[in-house]
Amino acid sequence: MLVPGLNCTPALYAPQWPALASGRPILVADAARDADMGAIAERLLAAAPARFALCGLSMGGYVAFEVMRRAPERVTRLALLDTTAKGPTQESNAPREQMIALAEKGAFDNVVTLLWQKLVAEHRLSDEALRLQVRQMALNVGAEGFVRQQRAIMARPDARPGLSAIAVPTLVLVGAEDAITPPQDAREIADGIGAAAHYVEVPRCGHLSTLEAPETVTRALLDWFARR
Repeated sequence: MLVPGLNCTPALYAPQWPALASGRPILVADAARDADMGAIAERLLAAAPARFALCGLSMGGYVAFEVMRRAPERVTRLALLDTTAKGPTQESNAPREQMIALAEKGAFDNVVTLLWQKLVAEHRLSDEALRLQVRQMALNVGAEGFVRQQRAIMARPDARPGLSAIAVPTLVLVGAEDAITPPQDAREIADGIGAAAHYVEVPRCGHLSTLEAPETVTRALLDWFARR
């Protein structure tokens, strides 16, 4: 089960899909229809098989933490890409409120442009093909979906108290140049989980690791499937 991030669609995992789908069914969670993290998790659990591997990037990681709170016995392994276990703060929510206001005023395209500046490593900002790919995902989610996702993110619980209870093989991967959920956040997750966690830091990579460093992320995910 793959969970996309904020403003993202299944295309977020397109580079990994062929390798991951070899010998196993792949499902993608619908993370844009609910404005509450619990509701997103329940929708995922209703669509998922009895037992499944779970992978989430950014907001997808927040959803994954909620799934682990609600139904840990159903998850066989966990991958947390470019995410954080920290809960929201007044400081972190303030720019989200501003982006919501822009989206609700009909300036969603401005939101997409603003977000792009932080989503990828600095040397990828001039990558027009990648920018258009990211923009198309955002347009497919749409302003209303974006607002629902932001509201869910802003009300999410702090996942750090539950990290030590995670016992399944867990990949914690982050771009070394991730400006949104930086490596120190990923190391905090890995340290909190302990022996079950495997930490991977991808050089010259920002927040959208699956698209920025597709081969590296694919190899890490295949290794994750092989772990016992």
